Amino acid sequence: MADDKNKIWNEAGKAGLVLAGVAAAYFIITSLISKSGTPGIMMSVLSLILWAAKFSLCIWLMIRFLRKEAERNGKDRSATFRFGMKIALCSALVYAAVYLFYVLFIDPDMFAQSFNMLAQSYSSYFSSDQLDQLMNMESSMPTITFFVNLLWCWLFGTIVSAIAAGSICGNDNPFEE
Repeated sequence: MADDKNKIWNEAGKAGLVLAGVAAAYFIITSLISKSGTPGIMMSVLSLILWAAKFSLCIWLMIRFLRKEAERNGKDRSATFRFGMKIALCSALVYAAVYLFYVLFIDPDMFAQSFNMLAQSYSSYFSSDQLDQLMNMESSMPTITFFVNLLWCWLFGTIVSAIAAGSICGNDNPFEE
């Protein structure tokens, strides 16, 4: 039994690495493009196309991994859904760690630049105390974004898993079981 659980977590981890790799590649490519000096409208169109490709590919891959698991477990909707949640958790953890690594070591000035632009653009709307409080948040942003990415990616993957598991296993009503 424990060996089977380890095998399931191992498979979910591998699938999670693939999904996190797609999301991390998108993040890194768009970060590089934004620093390249590409004109605004071209950057927006390219980012939209890349986002749509990442979004579609991640959903397609998740469904593919869930189909494979459903075949293995006899189309057990609950087991397929739980496998998808494990994939989502592993993927979210890896992606959040990649993002954290990027903002801490590759582009450590990312938040400083953003907060400085924010302060310059909206300084007339804030008192000096409010502006100081806002600027003090900058040091917490890597931690905050790590957990936001972790929760968002896991939640999104869980929703995709719930929908896909029902479709794959022939039971579209998640409340029937």
